[in-house]
Amino acid sequence: MLGTTACSGGGAGGDKTSDGKTVITFSYLWTGPEAKALEQVIEKFNASQSKIQVKGVSNPDMQKQLASMSSAQGTFDISDGFGNQVGSWASKGILEPLDQYLGSNNIDANDFVSAAMGQMKYKDKTYALPIAVHSFQLLYNKKLLAEAGVQPPKTMDEFATAIRKLTKVDGKGSITQLGLGNPDLPTSITTLGYAFGGEWNDPATGAPTPDKPGNVKALDFYAQNIVQAYGADKVNRFVGGFGPYSSAQDPFQTGKVAMEIDGEWRCASIASTSPNFEWGVTPIPVADPAPAGTTQLTSSTLFIPANSRHKKEAAEFMAYMLGKDGMLPFSKALGNLPARTSMLDDPIYRDLKNFQPFLDSLKQDKVKALSSAPGGSEYATDLASAIDSVNRGKKPAQQALSELAAKAASYGG
Repeated sequence: MLGTTACSGGGAGGDKTSDGKTVITFSYLWTGPEAKALEQVIEKFNASQSKIQVKGVSNPDMQKQLASMSSAQGTFDISDGFGNQVGSWASKGILEPLDQYLGSNNIDANDFVSAAMGQMKYKDKTYALPIAVHSFQLLYNKKLLAEAGVQPPKTMDEFATAIRKLTKVDGKGSITQLGLGNPDLPTSITTLGYAFGGEWNDPATGAPTPDKPGNVKALDFYAQNIVQAYGADKVNRFVGGFGPYSSAQDPFQTGKVAMEIDGEWRCASIASTSPNFEWGVTPIPVADPAPAGTTQLTSSTLFIPANSRHKKEAAEFMAYMLGKDGMLPFSKALGNLPARTSMLDDPIYRDLKNFQPFLDSLKQDKVKALSSAPGGSEYATDLASAIDSVNRGKKPAQQALSELAAKAASYGG
């Protein structure tokens, strides 16, 4: 955390430094190496001008964040969150609309990835901006695919065949290698839903549409090729023995899993924990040629709480974070994708192995994102439960998603 010399009291950002700079507090969710990378950007901003001093505070407790934002006087001036939260939080009146600050800080909203910007709005106003975005591709173990005589799949039929050939079972019927692993099963299924031509939200209203045919086909694809093919109990028993995600003991990195749907941050984490591991990246397989290149996008955002005492200064710092001096080094340090299309070809990312396919995915107009409309958090929780019921062999895909569609109709807006 950067130190400041205060000479007057106050709440969030209410202090002044001895040389007259306005102090604003950036309460962020990042910790560890990510927080360190962010503090380096903060330090450069503080040195770049003479009016504002940003004080960074690592606070991963989102409930405390929400409590501060809901109080009469907040404890911070700017923070970070996730794209699917924006509409819900904006509807509660706890986010400051940002449109008035875009022009004065030379922020070109049209330069941001359009799917991400769709999550940033509520009732035609902008309430957050993306500092980084994340897309999903199919990661594969080159050695295991070569041993099985399998090429990276491009179609769902090829995908099903690859899963079967890459899954190994011992004499007792226990799984020893899984063709397709899922670090985050709900994200894998929603990504596959888009690849099957599905939509998880109504494009016009953002209302949940979990039982669209493409969505059901995606969940059924997983059920048929994993759960039903090898048994829910055996699959979950095997998965239960996995080492920690994104560590040297990660199941993908140790060969327990041959393929998985995951995000671009793996390019940095695998290079750090398993530098000699040979792996590749290919687009998500599709059911037919039309949705080729389709994938899911999620976003990390910056926002200003409505109870910030220094919104103008917070907006100026936000503009710095979203510019080249902030977004490029920060996203590179985290192994994340830049949220601005003008930065997709920047050479700063060239040394990240397998990163280019993720960058290229953002250059197509086939990137989908879940809606951030109010009720989105409840929908995400219930969708995860519905997917889990299929994963545990309790319900067929159609039943689980039809029941969710009936429940989602009662979500508050």
